[in-house]
Amino acid sequence: MKREMEPYQLIERSIIKKYRKELWTPFIVAVKRYELIKAGDKIAVCISGGKDSMLMAKLMQELQRHSDVPFELVFLVMDPGYNEINRQKIESNAELLHIPVTIFESNIFSVANNTDKNPCYLCARMRRGHLYSKAKELGCNKIALGHHFDDAVETFLMSLLYEGRISCFEPVTYLSRTGITQIRPMLYVGEQAITHFAEKYELPVVHNVCPADKHTKRQEVKELIVSLQAQYPDLKSKIFGAMQRQP
Repeated sequence: MKREMEPYQLIERSIIKKYRKELWTPFIVAVKRYELIKAGDKIAVCISGGKDSMLMAKLMQELQRHSDVPFELVFLVMDPGYNEINRQKIESNAELLHIPVTIFESNIFSVANNTDKNPCYLCARMRRGHLYSKAKELGCNKIALGHHFDDAVETFLMSLLYEGRISCFEPVTYLSRTGITQIRPMLYVGEQAITHFAEKYELPVVHNVCPADKHTKRQEVKELIVSLQAQYPDLKSKIFGAMQRQP
């Protein structure tokens, strides 16, 4: 009798086979094109508990399993001040997906929510600082972030519209102050493919617990892109292409 696969086994198999074109191939293209992973790397895979970072964790696991290049992974979860239910959900989801997470705590939510000056900026800055410090403490030389294709396009437009400057997500960035190299292996993976995969296989995730969710500049830009794409269907691809041609 054929043994029924566990949910994590079904997800792993689907990444490589059924969703190869949408997920695995663009992930591998980015890894190879920008040489994101080298022999001897110890990479902190940063997990928030959402669909993007959970999928990235599984992609990185599969890469480690199939790669000829030896490297280590640490699946790093920062608790910025979750309530007990969300903390337990992240832990149980990670266990279900066979992701061996390392969790550490911070007080980011309480600090950011008690400021009148751009709490989103403060929260993001504090998150990065805590992640870099913990990754270095654990002996990691790289951190992997789950930013995808749509994140990159939205960030580009946000910088242009709200700050009057051109700023792009880099696939790989060396952070001289910390000695950590930041990589974005999902930069070629589209949000629609991630969402479809997460819904299809009921990928267990924690939904955004930020009190500002759906009321941010990023959400405004998301809605702007949707409206513009009605007239310019290939808008995101053209913006992404222009970003890559930036010196």
